[in-house]
Amino acid sequence: MCFDTDSRPPIDPISGGALDGSHVSLTSDSPDHAAFKAYVARPSQPTGAGIVILPDVRGLHPYFDELALRFAERGIAAISIDYFGRTAGKEARGDDFEYMPHVSAARWETLAGDIKAAAAYLRGLFPAPNAIFTTGFCMGGRLASMSATLGLGLSGAIPFYGWPTGENRNGTPAPAEVADQIECDLLIFYGGKDEGITATVRDTYDAALDKAHVKHETIVYPNAPHSFFDRKATEFATESADAWDKTLAFIGRHTGK
Repeated sequence: MCFDTDSRPPIDPISGGALDGSHVSLTSDSPDHAAFKAYVARPSQPTGAGIVILPDVRGLHPYFDELALRFAERGIAAISIDYFGRTAGKEARGDDFEYMPHVSAARWETLAGDIKAAAAYLRGLFPAPNAIFTTGFCMGGRLASMSATLGLGLSGAIPFYGWPTGENRNGTPAPAEVADQIECDLLIFYGGKDEGITATVRDTYDAALDKAHVKHETIVYPNAPHSFFDRKATEFATESADAWDKTLAFIGRHTGK
């Protein structure tokens, strides 16, 4: 698992920064038109940016609700989505939720439809963001890279430790193999001590992006593990703060283009 069940984003709240946050039901832009749950946070002072947050294997965990609020406090409309409405329903889940059967049952075709629906929801807000981004973690990190192949007109994508190569249990293509379809700039984060995503894997993705002329910045924190972006992981607080600052700066540079 990417995070412990009681993990939360390593970001301090800003009092009064978010207009509101609530769970909503969306209809997937996929052939099955399935309903799924999402969490929306709207800023009180919009900057013109909006972001789709793609969770790890737990789906819509409170970690990602809170992350949406942290973005909204910085003026960025945010929506975190759940992957498992088709198999687990839309009810609230406890820390004992067995997510792996639902991860295995998910499919790229329907995940893509869910991402499209989330982006459309952001564009339907008033005021509507003029720049849409995606970010994701682990499973969601791979999806964040792949979201840039969906023709959504994204202004950027920010994957955190998403596997960019190799096969995937739910059939999501390897981003390195479809790099020529990526439509926007990328900001990519890894932990240097990630035992799964090795330097060879990272270099393979960078080379594919270079070949496809996709502008990207790859940030590797040498002493950090796979899931360093966690309030509980106090030994990686410096890396987490830097990643958050770089994320906000990337969004700022690409908003309004």
